[in-house]
Amino acid sequence: MRKLSNWKIIKSTLSLFCFGVLFIACNKQEFSEDNLLSVNGKYPSESTSDVNLIYSDSAVMNFQVFAPILNKYDGDNPYIDCPKGIKIISYGADNKPESILVADYAINEENTMRMEARKNVIITNLKQGDTIITDKIIWDKRNKRIYSDVKVQQIRSDGTVNIGDGFDADEKFTKYTVRNPRGEMIADDF
Repeated sequence: MRKLSNWKIIKSTLSLFCFGVLFIACNKQEFSEDNLLSVNGKYPSESTSDVNLIYSDSAVMNFQVFAPILNKYDGDNPYIDCPKGIKIISYGADNKPESILVADYAINEENTMRMEARKNVIITNLKQGDTIITDKIIWDKRNKRIYSDVKVQQIRSDGTVNIGDGFDADEKFTKYTVRNPRGEMIADDF
Protein backbone atom coordinates (compact mmCIF):
# COMPACT_ATOMS: atom_id res chain seq x y z
CA MET A 1 0.00 0.00 0.00
CA ARG A 2 2.88 2.33 0.79
CA LYS A 3 4.39 1.88 -2.70
CA LEU A 4 1.13 2.88 -4.35
CA SER A 5 0.97 6.04 -2.26
CA ASN A 6 4.52 7.03 -3.24
CA TRP A 7 3.70 6.32 -6.89
CA LYS A 8 0.74 8.74 -6.68
CA ILE A 9 3.00 11.42 -5.24
CA ILE A 10 5.60 10.90 -7.99
CA LYS A 11 2.89 10.87 -10.66
CA SER A 12 1.32 14.07 -9.30
CA THR A 13 4.71 15.79 -9.08
CA LEU A 14 5.60 14.82 -12.68
CA SER A 15 2.20 16.00 -13.92
CA LEU A 16 2.60 19.31 -12.15
CA PHE A 17 6.13 19.71 -13.53
CA CYS A 18 5.00 18.96 -17.10
CA PHE A 19 2.08 21.37 -16.77
CA GLY A 20 4.45 24.08 -15.51
CA VAL A 21 6.87 23.57 -18.42
CA LEU A 22 4.00 23.59 -20.90
CA PHE A 23 2.54 26.77 -19.31
CA ILE A 24 5.89 28.59 -19.47
CA ALA A 25 6.52 27.47 -23.05
CA CYS A 26 3.07 28.59 -24.20
CA ASN A 27 3.30 31.95 -22.43
CA LYS A 28 6.90 32.73 -23.39
CA GLN A 29 5.72 34.51 -26.55
CA GLU A 30 3.35 36.73 -24.49
CA PHE A 31 6.27 38.31 -22.66
CA SER A 32 8.55 38.84 -25.65
CA GLU A 33 9.54 42.41 -26.51
CA ASP A 34 7.65 42.19 -29.82
CA ASN A 35 4.35 41.85 -27.99
CA LEU A 36 4.83 44.70 -25.51
CA LEU A 37 2.66 47.77 -25.89
CA SER A 38 4.47 50.24 -28.11
CA VAL A 39 3.57 53.62 -29.55
CA ASN A 40 5.30 54.53 -32.81
CA GLY A 41 7.86 51.82 -32.07
CA LYS A 42 8.61 53.27 -28.64
CA TYR A 43 8.15 51.26 -25.45
CA PRO A 44 7.07 52.83 -22.17
CA SER A 45 9.71 53.18 -19.46
CA GLU A 46 6.95 52.69 -16.86
CA SER A 47 3.41 51.40 -17.06
CA THR A 48 0.68 50.96 -14.48
CA SER A 49 -2.97 49.99 -14.43
CA ASP A 50 -6.09 51.02 -12.49
CA VAL A 51 -4.72 54.50 -11.78
CA ASN A 52 -6.36 56.83 -9.25
CA LEU A 53 -4.29 60.01 -8.75
CA ILE A 54 -5.26 62.96 -6.56
CA TYR A 55 -3.76 66.42 -7.09
CA SER A 56 -4.18 68.70 -4.09
CA ASP A 57 -2.78 71.90 -2.65
CA SER A 58 -2.86 72.70 1.09
CA ALA A 59 -5.29 69.83 1.78
CA VAL A 60 -7.70 71.10 -0.90
CA MET A 61 -8.30 68.61 -3.68
CA ASN A 62 -7.89 70.15 -7.16
CA PHE A 63 -8.16 67.19 -9.54
CA GLN A 64 -8.64 63.45 -9.44
CA VAL A 65 -7.48 61.33 -12.39
CA PHE A 66 -8.65 57.79 -13.20
CA ALA A 67 -7.14 55.67 -16.00
CA PRO A 68 -7.26 51.95 -16.76
CA ILE A 69 -3.66 52.12 -18.09
CA LEU A 70 -1.06 54.88 -17.75
CA ASN A 71 2.26 54.72 -19.64
CA LYS A 72 5.28 56.95 -19.09
CA TYR A 73 7.81 57.56 -21.87
CA ASP A 74 11.23 59.08 -21.11
CA GLY A 75 13.58 60.85 -23.51
CA ASP A 76 14.03 64.32 -24.95
CA ASN A 77 10.27 64.88 -25.10
CA PRO A 78 8.88 62.90 -22.15
CA TYR A 79 5.17 62.24 -22.04
CA ILE A 80 2.50 60.16 -20.37
CA ASP A 81 -0.37 58.59 -22.24
CA CYS A 82 -3.57 56.82 -21.30
CA PRO A 83 -4.34 54.56 -24.29
CA LYS A 84 -7.48 53.01 -22.75
CA GLY A 85 -9.11 56.29 -21.72
CA ILE A 86 -9.16 58.78 -18.88
CA LYS A 87 -11.55 60.42 -16.44
CA ILE A 88 -10.65 63.70 -14.69
CA ILE A 89 -12.76 65.28 -11.95
CA SER A 90 -12.02 68.88 -10.94
CA TYR A 91 -12.91 70.06 -7.44
CA GLY A 92 -13.75 73.47 -5.97
CA ALA A 93 -12.43 75.04 -2.77
CA ASP A 94 -15.17 73.18 -0.85
CA ASN A 95 -13.77 69.81 -2.10
CA LYS A 96 -16.96 69.22 -4.10
CA PRO A 97 -16.77 68.12 -7.78
CA GLU A 98 -17.20 70.98 -10.26
CA SER A 99 -16.63 69.25 -13.60
CA ILE A 100 -15.86 65.87 -15.16
CA LEU A 101 -13.90 65.11 -18.32
CA VAL A 102 -13.89 61.66 -19.96
CA ALA A 103 -12.11 60.61 -23.17
CA ASP A 104 -11.02 57.44 -24.96
CA TYR A 105 -7.37 58.58 -25.14
CA ALA A 106 -5.16 61.19 -23.46
CA ILE A 107 -1.55 62.31 -23.74
CA ASN A 108 0.28 64.62 -21.32
CA GLU A 109 3.39 66.32 -22.73
CA GLU A 110 5.70 67.24 -19.86
CA ASN A 111 7.87 69.80 -21.71
CA THR A 112 4.96 71.83 -23.08
CA MET A 113 2.78 71.42 -19.96
CA ARG A 114 -0.23 70.48 -22.03
CA MET A 115 -2.60 67.55 -22.06
CA GLU A 116 -4.61 66.52 -25.06
CA ALA A 117 -7.71 64.32 -24.84
CA ARG A 118 -9.03 62.67 -27.99
CA LYS A 119 -11.94 60.53 -29.18
CA ASN A 120 -15.35 60.80 -27.56
CA VAL A 121 -14.38 63.66 -25.27
CA ILE A 122 -17.18 64.72 -22.91
CA ILE A 123 -16.82 67.58 -20.44
CA THR A 124 -19.64 68.27 -17.98
CA ASN A 125 -19.98 71.33 -15.76
CA LEU A 126 -21.69 69.87 -12.70
CA LYS A 127 -22.81 73.23 -11.25
CA GLN A 128 -24.44 74.53 -14.43
CA GLY A 129 -25.36 71.13 -15.89
CA ASP A 130 -23.88 71.99 -19.30
CA THR A 131 -21.98 69.42 -21.39
CA ILE A 132 -19.54 69.78 -24.29
CA ILE A 133 -18.98 66.81 -26.63
CA THR A 134 -16.09 66.86 -29.10
CA ASP A 135 -13.26 64.75 -30.55
CA LYS A 136 -10.34 66.75 -29.17
CA ILE A 137 -9.53 69.16 -26.38
CA ILE A 138 -6.29 70.68 -25.15
CA TRP A 139 -5.59 71.54 -21.52
CA ASP A 140 -2.91 74.24 -21.42
CA LYS A 141 -1.71 73.90 -17.82
CA ARG A 142 0.73 76.80 -18.12
CA ASN A 143 -2.06 79.25 -19.01
CA LYS A 144 -4.73 77.39 -16.98
CA ARG A 145 -7.21 77.01 -19.81
CA ILE A 146 -8.98 74.31 -21.81
CA TYR A 147 -9.83 74.77 -25.46
CA SER A 148 -10.73 72.99 -28.67
CA ASP A 149 -10.39 74.00 -32.30
CA VAL A 150 -12.62 71.27 -33.72
CA LYS A 151 -16.42 70.94 -33.95
CA VAL A 152 -18.16 70.83 -30.56
CA GLN A 153 -21.69 70.06 -29.47
CA GLN A 154 -22.98 71.98 -26.47
CA ILE A 155 -25.89 70.54 -24.52
CA ARG A 156 -27.26 73.09 -22.07
CA SER A 157 -28.94 72.19 -18.78
CA ASP A 158 -32.29 73.30 -20.23
CA GLY A 159 -31.92 70.76 -23.07
CA THR A 160 -30.98 73.16 -25.86
CA VAL A 161 -28.29 71.97 -28.25
CA ASN A 162 -25.75 74.15 -30.05
CA ILE A 163 -22.98 73.31 -32.47
CA GLY A 164 -19.76 75.35 -32.53
CA ASP A 165 -16.33 75.53 -34.11
CA GLY A 166 -14.53 75.00 -30.79
CA PHE A 167 -14.60 76.47 -27.31
CA ASP A 168 -12.47 78.24 -24.69
CA ALA A 169 -12.73 77.62 -20.93
CA ASP A 170 -10.93 78.00 -17.64
CA GLU A 171 -9.07 74.85 -16.55
CA LYS A 172 -11.88 73.72 -14.25
CA PHE A 173 -14.53 74.27 -16.95
CA THR A 174 -16.57 76.57 -14.71
CA LYS A 175 -16.65 79.39 -17.32
CA TYR A 176 -16.59 78.73 -21.05
CA THR A 177 -17.50 80.16 -24.45
CA VAL A 178 -18.46 78.22 -27.59
CA ARG A 179 -16.93 79.62 -30.79
CA ASN A 180 -19.41 80.47 -33.56
CA PRO A 181 -22.43 78.83 -31.88
CA ARG A 182 -25.39 77.85 -34.02
CA GLY A 183 -28.54 75.87 -33.27
CA GLU A 184 -31.19 76.32 -30.62
CA MET A 185 -30.94 79.54 -28.62
CA ILE A 186 -32.93 80.76 -25.65
CA ALA A 187 -33.80 84.49 -25.86
CA ASP A 188 -32.50 85.05 -22.29
CA ASP A 189 -28.99 84.11 -23.52
CA PHE A 190 -28.62 87.42 -25.38
